[in-house]
Amino acid sequence: MTPETSSPCSCGSGDACQDETQKARRGFLGVAAAGLAGIMLAPGVRLIEVAQAAPNPAATPAGASAGASPKVRWGMLVDTSKCTPGCNACVTACQTENGLPTQPGPTDAQWIRKIEIKEIKTGKAHSLPVMCQHCAEPPCVDVCPTGASFKRADGIVLVDKHICIGCRYCVMACPYKARSFVHEPQTQQKPDVPRGMGTVEGCTLCVHKVDKGESPACVQACAAAGYGAIAFGDLNDPNSEISKRVAQYSTRQLREDLRLDPGVRYMGL
Repeated sequence: MTPETSSPCSCGSGDACQDETQKARRGFLGVAAAGLAGIMLAPGVRLIEVAQAAPNPAATPAGASAGASPKVRWGMLVDTSKCTPGCNACVTACQTENGLPTQPGPTDAQWIRKIEIKEIKTGKAHSLPVMCQHCAEPPCVDVCPTGASFKRADGIVLVDKHICIGCRYCVMACPYKARSFVHEPQTQQKPDVPRGMGTVEGCTLCVHKVDKGESPACVQACAAAGYGAIAFGDLNDPNSEISKRVAQYSTRQLREDLRLDPGVRYMGL
């Protein structure tokens, strides 16, 4: 049943009637989303308030950020010359940090994956991690009918599981295949990383850590493994390490032709 066909429009105007229909559809989706989210999300899991990132400074714990700032653009820089084939430290760290399956099956979510590529002309091979690219112009946000896919002021792209209805439009729109649909019931979830069957998810840049002033788990794991192939920081701060390296070295964004301005950049490609 759709609300726009259950009762005739009372305005008598074609354009206004169309507006009413669109508002009714959005209202219906919103109610449906709220209902579905209430059912699908595991009980006892605290849904992180990520949209504004600790908006009340008085309630902010010591060391945590005061809120997502539009002055900041969080990003990553992957040095493919340091990324070693066969090393999955970043993948394992992501799974552990976010409560994902350590031995993922065909339908399980995977927020970061390692890929191997080879240049046809030269035969030069690269190993690199691919995750949500946290685009400045994210197509996943554009196609979301409920507003569940959203971008924070600091550039981190997330999914609000309260209102995700699992339509998977964002999965199809993402050119990086960085989003997953949760097919199975979730148990033993981590309080900072809520998950729910019937919703879509992807890399959050470990936003729960970033808001505490920490780096994402994959960055920490890569450094601990001795490679240091992934740098994380504020792309808008010219004095940050990541900005200095982006300014000094040639870097690329995946699928630059799409003009999505990803927040993840790669060196050595």
